[in-house]
Amino acid sequence: MNKEKELEKLHQEIKNCKKCPLWKLRKNTVPGEGPVNAKIMIVGQAPGVQEDKTGRPFCGPTGKLLDKLLKIAKIERKEVFITSPLKCLPQPPINRKPKKEEIKACLPWLKKQIEIIDPKYFILLGEVAFSVFFPREKLGNLRGKLIEKDGKFYFPTYHPAAGLRFPRIKKILEKDFKNLKNQITLNI
Repeated sequence: MNKEKELEKLHQEIKNCKKCPLWKLRKNTVPGEGPVNAKIMIVGQAPGVQEDKTGRPFCGPTGKLLDKLLKIAKIERKEVFITSPLKCLPQPPINRKPKKEEIKACLPWLKKQIEIIDPKYFILLGEVAFSVFFPREKLGNLRGKLIEKDGKFYFPTYHPAAGLRFPRIKKILEKDFKNLKNQITLNI
């Protein structure tokens, strides 16, 4: 089976998922989007309200900030695959942090996406995404640095939603994405 069909089949399985109670209240699953041969995968936290409505990742106000950050890093959104550990909106209440058992139930989907797409670089947005890949580390200790692990490169930073709430974090995100531009080479 080719990669496109394999990813399409996986996303159909995600749409039918009932591994945790979140499926009962969702409007749409949000498997992710981007090219199947993407060299960069952006991993967020979980879908928000706009994402639940549309089935697309980072399409609300947080997505607009992410687009600006990608522009700073000279990365085209259409060239990256964007997803998250959770494929459904964590509710109630809306926009709460995902629970450990929800992440655990959903994590095989993310692992399978990584296996199919096989990106070289990961941009980890926020504590949830960071903890999936670095469970024993603190985001504050490694934020803004390119980390090599098992032949892959990880760039952890804050989640853009935090940048919308706190101007200081937005400035840090902008600085991190300027640094990212100098650290990621798409001509691999």
